[in-house]
Amino acid sequence: MAQKTPDVVRDIMSRDCYRVSPETSITTLAQGLTLHRLPGAPVVDSADRLVGFISEQDVIGQVLDSVYNDGEAPLVKELMRNDVLSVTPNKSITDLAQEMLGAKPKIYPVVEQQRLVGIVTRRDILMALLNTRRH
Repeated sequence: MAQKTPDVVRDIMSRDCYRVSPETSITTLAQGLTLHRLPGAPVVDSADRLVGFISEQDVIGQVLDSVYNDGEAPLVKELMRNDVLSVTPNKSITDLAQEMLGAKPKIYPVVEQQRLVGIVTRRDILMALLNTRRH
């Protein structure tokens, strides 16, 4: 049986994605981003609703400061961005690829009925486009 070529975000998104709460420490976040090799993470409330996004770029200065000054790192809620570009699972991969051109996020949270259901990265999109090209 031939494998279906992915055409919407649902076909390629990571469902079991790393996420943090606003109360997560920046140190814990940085460790998670490093462990999962991610450039950022969605921030969710206790009902898994997307409330923000935080990237390694947002926190690197704080981590550096806490290392040198042996201070307590702030919480995610102090540095997260509340304006988050997200997508729905039914968005076309080619439409999202067009939106990703330029200085857009490397990761898009995938939201359905206000809840985080996954993430999709530039790498996911690139792989899907290459897969489409082969068919």
